[in-house]
Amino acid sequence: MERSSAPAVNAVRRLRSQASSLQNNNHYHQQQQQQEPQKQRWEKEEDEWDSKKKQARRGASLLPELLTALVLLLYLLGLRGLVQMSFQQLLTGTSDPSEFNAPRARKYLENITAIGPRTVGSPENEIFTVDYLLKQIKAIEIKSNHAHTISVDIQRPTGTFSINFIGGFTSYYDNITNIAVKLEPRRGAKHAVMLNCHFDSLPNTPGASDDAISCSVMLEILHTLSKSSEPLQQSVIFLFNGAEESILQASHGFITQHPWAKSVKAFINLEAAGVGGKELVFQTGPENPWLVQAYISAAKHPFGCIVAQEVFQSGVIPADTDFRIYRDFGNVPGIDLAFIENGYIYHTKYDTVDRILTDSIQRAGDNILAVLKYLAKSDILTKSQEYRHGNVIFFDVLGMFILAYPARVGAIMNCVIASVAMLYISKKVLQPRKKAINYMKEFAIAFGFTVLSFFITLTGILLVALFISFIGQSLCWYTHYYVSYFLYGSAALATLIFVHTLTKKFYYKHTNEQFLGELFFDVPLALWSISGVLLTYQGICSAFVCAMWVAFPLLTKLMTYKELKEKGATMKFVTVYLLGMFIPYLYLMYLIRLVFEMLVPIMGRSGSEAPPDVVMGIFIVVISILLSSYLLSFIYLSRSTKVTLISLTTIFVVTFILVCSGLFFPFSSELSDPRPKRMLVQHLNRRFHSLDGHLEKSDSGIWINGMDYSGISLVTPHLPEFNDSIAATCEEGSPLCGFPWILPVNNVFRKTWYLPAPAIAPQNPVRFQLLSKEPTQWDSTNLTFEVIGSSHMALYLRLHQGSTLSTWSLGNGTPMVNSLNGDYFVYYARGLHARPWRFWIELKGSDKSRKGMVTLAIVNHYFFGEDQKSSPLHALLERFPSWIYPLSWTSTYDQFIF
Repeated sequence: MERSSAPAVNAVRRLRSQASSLQNNNHYHQQQQQQEPQKQRWEKEEDEWDSKKKQARRGASLLPELLTALVLLLYLLGLRGLVQMSFQQLLTGTSDPSEFNAPRARKYLENITAIGPRTVGSPENEIFTVDYLLKQIKAIEIKSNHAHTISVDIQRPTGTFSINFIGGFTSYYDNITNIAVKLEPRRGAKHAVMLNCHFDSLPNTPGASDDAISCSVMLEILHTLSKSSEPLQQSVIFLFNGAEESILQASHGFITQHPWAKSVKAFINLEAAGVGGKELVFQTGPENPWLVQAYISAAKHPFGCIVAQEVFQSGVIPADTDFRIYRDFGNVPGIDLAFIENGYIYHTKYDTVDRILTDSIQRAGDNILAVLKYLAKSDILTKSQEYRHGNVIFFDVLGMFILAYPARVGAIMNCVIASVAMLYISKKVLQPRKKAINYMKEFAIAFGFTVLSFFITLTGILLVALFISFIGQSLCWYTHYYVSYFLYGSAALATLIFVHTLTKKFYYKHTNEQFLGELFFDVPLALWSISGVLLTYQGICSAFVCAMWVAFPLLTKLMTYKELKEKGATMKFVTVYLLGMFIPYLYLMYLIRLVFEMLVPIMGRSGSEAPPDVVMGIFIVVISILLSSYLLSFIYLSRSTKVTLISLTTIFVVTFILVCSGLFFPFSSELSDPRPKRMLVQHLNRRFHSLDGHLEKSDSGIWINGMDYSGISLVTPHLPEFNDSIAATCEEGSPLCGFPWILPVNNVFRKTWYLPAPAIAPQNPVRFQLLSKEPTQWDSTNLTFEVIGSSHMALYLRLHQGSTLSTWSLGNGTPMVNSLNGDYFVYYARGLHARPWRFWIELKGSDKSRKGMVTLAIVNHYFFGEDQKSSPLHALLERFPSWIYPLSWTSTYDQFIF
C-alpha cells in the first residue's frame, strides 16, 4: 500500500505546488493591476512637471512686459527730446557780428513793418516802402568799399503769364514795382547770382516774417559785402520785389523783362511759411547738384531735406514761391529757403517783429551770406552748364551738417541694400525642401497678418476721426497738439498690438517664440525693401529713408542674433537691438517732427471739404506703423501685452470722452502763443446782367468764408445771425458760383455763408465796357474789353454750350482753363498810375443763341484805403470773438453775357 500511495502523494504535491504558483501569479497580477493607475499618475505628474519646467524655461527667455514697455517708452521719449532740442537750437557755434550784424538787420525789419500792411497798389507798398529801401541802399552805397560798384534800377513791368497752380489760371500785372540792386567788381562781371525777397504783404498783416525779415537780411548782406575789400569774381543782384503776394507777378516781370536777368546763373529765394525759427532749404534745382554742394560747403548752420522738397512739390502743401517763376520762365537753378516755425500765425496780424528772435535773423544771415560769398567768389557760375546733370539727395543730420550725394548713386545704393535684404530672406528659402516650404508658408501668413493689422488700424482710426468730425469736435488738437497723440496715437498702437496679440494666442499658440520673432522681423524688412525699390523706380529721392530702414536693421540683426539664439529674448537683447536702431529711429522722428511742424497749421486753412481729423488720423496711423514696424516682433517675444493694452485703451477712452465733451477748444487768442481761427469776410455788391445788357438782378451782403472745416459752427453762439439759414447757394450758370473769389478755390471752400446787408458805395467803382465786337476771317468773333477798377481784380469766363475760346490776349495766347471747376480765371493786379486794362478774347460758335456764347464776370477787391471797410462790416467785425482772425475787405461782382 505504501508503494502504491507514493505517486499519488507526489501528484498531490505537484498539484498543490501548481495551485500555489497559480495563486501567487494571480496575486502578482492583482498587485500589478492595483499599481498600474498609480504608475500612470506618476508618469502623468512627471510629464506635467517636465512641461512646467519647459514653460518656465520658455517664460524665462521671454521679455517681461512692464520693463520692456518702460524701456521702449523712455527710448522714444529720449529720441523725441533730442529732436526737439535740435529744432530749438537756432545757432551752433559762434557768429561773427563783423560779418553779419543781426541787430542792424533787426532795425531794418522794425522800420519796414512800421509802415504797416504793404498791399500791391497801395501807397504803403509802392511809395513808402520803396522810398525807405532806396534810402537805405543809398546810405550803403555811400559807405561802400571802392572795390565794388553798386547800381540801382527801379523796374515797373507790365506783363501776363499762365501758371499751373490751383488747377491753373492766368495772371496779368501792370506797373508793379521791383527794386534791383547790382553789386559787381570794378572790372565788371559777365555772370551773376541773385538774392530775392519780396516786401509786399497781404492786407491787414505786418508781414514781418513774410517777407520783411528776408529783405532786412538782404540789406545787411548788401552792407557787409559792399564794405568788404575782398574782390568778387561774379556780380550779386539783390532783387527786392514788390508783388509776390499777388501770385508771383514781380518775379515774372524781372526774369522775363529786365536786362540784368540774362546774367543770372543761380538764385537764392528767401520766403516764409511760418514766423521765425530756422530757415529750411525746401527746394533746389532743377538738377544742378553743384548748388546743393555750394550750400553744404558754405552754410554755417545747415538745415534742409529732399523729403521736404518732394512733399512741397507734390502739392500737398497748397502754396508756391518765386522759385517756380525763376525755374519755369527763366530756366535758372536756385535754392528756396523758408522760415517754417509757428505757421499758425503766418499771414495774420500776429506776424510781428517781436515774435522773431535776433538769433533767428543771425542764423539766416550767416547762412545766406556764406553761400552767396561762395558762389560770387568762385568761377563755378561761369561753368554751371558743365555741372548740370541729375538731381541730388540731401538731408541734414539734426541741423549739424548735411549729407548729399547724386540721385543716381542713391538709386544704386537703394537697390543694392534691398538686394542684400532679399538675399537674407531668400537664404531661409534655400533650406531643405520641407523647411523651405514651411518658411515660405509662414512668411506669407505673417505678411498677411501684418497687412491686416495695418488695415484694421487704419479703418478704426478713420471711424474715430469721422465720428469726431460728425459731432463738431474737429481740430481738437489744433492748439493742444498732444491730444492727437493721446487720441489717435494710443488707439492706433492699441489696435496694432491687439491684432498681433490675438494672432499669437490663437494662430501661433504652439509655435516657438524665437521663430516668431525672426518671422516678424523679416516681414517689415521685406516691406521696407519693396517700398524703397518702388519709390526708387518712380524717381522719388526720398527712398533713401527706406534704405536706411533696411540697412541698419540688418546690421542690428547681426549684433543680436547670437544673444537671441542662445539666451532667448533678454533685456540685453532689447538694449542692443534699440541701440542698433538708434539712427533710423532718430531720423524718422526728426522727419515726423518736420512734417508735423508744417502740416498742423495748414489744417487750419485747408478748406471746408476735407475733414482735418481724417488727415491727422491717417498721418498718425502712418507714424504708428512706421515706428512699430520692427517692434512688432517684441509682441511675440513678450510674456504678455495685457497691461500695455489696458494702459493704451484707458488713455484713448479718457481722451475720447474729454474730446467729445468739448474740453479741447481748437483755437486760442493768447497773445504769447495765438492759434486763431481764420475767416474771409467780404462786404460785397453783386449785379447780374442779361444778354441785352439790362440789369437782371442784384443783391448785397456780407460773404463769410470759414477757412477750416468747422465753418461758422463755433461762431454761431457769439453771433446768432451766423447760422445755416444764411448758407450761400451757388448761382447756376455763373462762373465760380457767382462769388468774388481771390483765386479759383471754390471747389475747396464749398461751404460759405451770405448775410444780407446794405449796398456799398466804393469811391473807385468798376467801369467795364465792350469796346468792339468784330468777326474774323477764320469764322470767329473777336471781343475787345476795357476795365477800370481797383488795384486787384479778377476776370471769370464760362463758355456756353457750342462755343470755344480759341485764343486771347492774355498769357501766352493759349487760354488755360481751370481743371478744378472748368472756368477760365484771370488774376489782375496793378501798381500806381496804371493804364486801363484792355484785353480781347476770340470765340468760335454761334452768337445767335438767345443764351449767348460766353458769361463773363468782373470782380473788384478793395484791399486798402477808404474803400476797404464799410460801416456794416466794421460793426460786425467788432463783435467777433478774439480768437478769430478775419481777413476783411469790400468787393463787387458784375456779370455779363455776350
